[in-house]
Amino acid sequence: MGREIIKGALVSLIITVLAVGAIFLICQYGEKIPSIGEKIASISAVSIEKKENVLLRVLFALVSVIILGIVLSRIAAFFGQPPVIGEVLAGICLGPSLLGSEYSSWILPPLVAPYLSVIAQLGVLLYMFVVGLELNLDLFKARFSCAMIISHSSIVVPFLFGTILAVFLYPGLSVSGISFTPFALFLGVAMSITAFPVLARILTDRGMQTSELGVIALSSAAIGDVTAWLLLAIVVGIAKAQMGSGLWVTIGATLYILSMFFIVRPLLRNIIMRWESDRLSREATIFIYSCLLISALITEKIGIHAIFGAFLFGAVIPHNSVVAKAFAKQLESGVTVLLLPAFFAFTGMQTRVDLLSGTNNWLICALIIIVASVGKLGGAFLAAYYSGMDIRKSMVMGTLMNTRGLMELIVLNIGLELGVISQQLFAMMILMALATTMMTGPLCSILLKGQPEVQGNLQTEEYNEVLSPSQ
Repeated sequence: MGREIIKGALVSLIITVLAVGAIFLICQYGEKIPSIGEKIASISAVSIEKKENVLLRVLFALVSVIILGIVLSRIAAFFGQPPVIGEVLAGICLGPSLLGSEYSSWILPPLVAPYLSVIAQLGVLLYMFVVGLELNLDLFKARFSCAMIISHSSIVVPFLFGTILAVFLYPGLSVSGISFTPFALFLGVAMSITAFPVLARILTDRGMQTSELGVIALSSAAIGDVTAWLLLAIVVGIAKAQMGSGLWVTIGATLYILSMFFIVRPLLRNIIMRWESDRLSREATIFIYSCLLISALITEKIGIHAIFGAFLFGAVIPHNSVVAKAFAKQLESGVTVLLLPAFFAFTGMQTRVDLLSGTNNWLICALIIIVASVGKLGGAFLAAYYSGMDIRKSMVMGTLMNTRGLMELIVLNIGLELGVISQQLFAMMILMALATTMMTGPLCSILLKGQPEVQGNLQTEEYNEVLSPSQ
């Protein structure tokens, strides 16, 4: 076991060091590239001239996106797609991309944007808390070496591809005033995301969550999730520093992450042990929610983002504790059904597919999808094959790791909010997230045809507890 851990760590370290060196050289070269990117304009900054019943319009917008999301999710499920596809499409369909600015403003007027933004951020914050609760790295120790190599290869390779692609996209698709380095690093992170919750849902629907292939995929995605969010925290710190916040953003984030895992986690474990009953007390509930908000407040104050604090706090709570199970069950339905639709509506308002006019823009969009898929799928495939899987199972592993879903949308919204990417590039990346998520199911069906042995064969209570939100 110790030898396997050392082997996985060494291979991952070698891959990472080589990639970091290449990315550093790319960033050095990219800083010399001139940018003619667009000036960013936030949708939430639209002035409101007419006094209207804002609450009425916000409620109408939420009802509209929830109902259409349910309808499109059912249609997506009929074609073997996860619910998040229908819900994302609902936001886009109600936005200016399909209806145009005039008709879209009847359902999603500009005046609701600031309010939807707050509801959306609260929904995403709670959702990321649940994702943190669902992570159970203790289950994956037996396959640590394989999972570590696959997860890091499926992050490093697309990250490298993303920074190379940034050299060509920066002159025309960056935002005026942003330098090449944060643009390239953000694009690298956006290419590297795997949607752990969507992946878990796909595996569960296919009865693969307890198979060896499914467990390795889940463990790789879980490790990759943590790594990618830490990378994003660093990139956000660099972007903030670019805008005047200084190096302290990155230093503060690093210190907070270390303190959460090495100080807060042991303390929480001792506190939570007192609450091992079927029903949590009111005091326990207040304590957890207060700590969640304080953690989000600290990371927001540091300058990275509130959702990092929510995710980290969820991750340091013991996965199998009564607290983790109770809060995951308590929050999942309310967050995914009521609060996340605000996020999809807000994303739809900002997704301007109509800006992708002309053949060149659509060719660039296709190139982004190809680079993202080749980098993610190829990186995971090579690592899985190196770890001893046959070609077919290695391809399945690569396909599963290429799933992006809601996690990608959260990352992209952070990039747009920070002014790192333009609205044109935002729309292209949204389409990439949809395309890579939609191709997962059909590709898995083709690759697994006639392979009944991949179905669950590790039927243990622990593995059956690797559940996650449907997004």
